[in-house]
Amino acid sequence: MTVTAGEVREVETPHGPARVHLVPGEGRGVLLIGHGAGGGVSAPDIVAAAGVAGAMGLHVGLVEQPYRVAGRRAPAPAAQLDAAWTVVCADVRGLWGDTPFLVGGRSSGARVACRTAAAAGADGVLCLAFPEHPPGRPEKTRAPEIDAVTVPVLVVQGERDPFGRPGPAPNREVVVIRGDHSLKSDVNGLRGAVESWLEDRLQG
Repeated sequence: MTVTAGEVREVETPHGPARVHLVPGEGRGVLLIGHGAGGGVSAPDIVAAAGVAGAMGLHVGLVEQPYRVAGRRAPAPAAQLDAAWTVVCADVRGLWGDTPFLVGGRSSGARVACRTAAAAGADGVLCLAFPEHPPGRPEKTRAPEIDAVTVPVLVVQGERDPFGRPGPAPNREVVVIRGDHSLKSDVNGLRGAVESWLEDRLQG
């Protein structure tokens, strides 16, 4: 199936339609990126990461969860987010069968990508500002979500992120850049980290 640049694909999920903004590449792989809890796919870090992947020849899909498509700001429960994301991954794999198949997201979207990495058959996970814990609540850790991922993971985190950041692990690279949770202060640093990690995935 031919996909044109800027095409928007609607995918039916158990919790309403999701929307995927498709940016076809040269078939070197696929990267799907999900948004944060209160934001959309136009967040600066998502746009920057998508631009790097596209320039490297990957197909890119920017995924809007059903609650955003329906116009709601408050995120759906985790189980609904995960179910919708898994359906979208399967749909896009049917559209673009190229490998590696990489998934990721910013903040809440990174958590979804980690929780569903195995179910989606992901070859790697890109985490933009993974929220290790709620601000000021380090005891409420989300570390098990990212610790369960067995494929290579890149975490790009702001040095002043009040949500904390994951620690190192054998299959995990953590790159700390200037700024906070938004990752807007050092877009060049973000691009460099993503490019290096993607190059490793494409060679592997």
